Amino acid sequence: MYNDNALLRSERNLLVLLALVCVALVGGALYLQFVEHQDPCPLCIIQRYFYLLIAIFAFLGARLRGWGGVRLLEVLALLSAAGGVVTAARHVYVQSHPNFSCGFDALQPIVDGLPPAHWLPSVFKVAGLCETLYPPLLGLSLPTWSLIGFVLAFIALATSLWRHRRAG
Repeated sequence: MYNDNALLRSERNLLVLLALVCVALVGGALYLQFVEHQDPCPLCIIQRYFYLLIAIFAFLGARLRGWGGVRLLEVLALLSAAGGVVTAARHVYVQSHPNFSCGFDALQPIVDGLPPAHWLPSVFKVAGLCETLYPPLLGLSLPTWSLIGFVLAFIALATSLWRHRRAG
């Protein structure tokens, strides 16, 4: 027999870890922006939003004491990870096809019009182009690393939801 309280506690610890990793990834993006002067494009900003959504849902889920609420917040984090996968995959596609635009003119007003862009413009305002290639990190482009991060988050959340589908 398993101890449901220990299982829930373990699940909540994993959610905290996932949230901290997502916050660290956004911190890395801010380092690249402010220290390395790599301006974020619309797709970069959208990926920041998805990482922050995963972190928020994971932190909230980690605060709950029952499986129902934890599962709901894991589903919301999973959906955010799926959105991040799509956005990062689009960014990888744009960068791998020269002369193909991410739709800078179409996306910029939408991304810049979101409330966080007004609250923290230095973090959430578009300043670059999606086609701009910055130096790779360990042989991979930044959008590729972001895609890997979103895929890993998606797999972790989906596995957790599947494994604990009958808990509670």
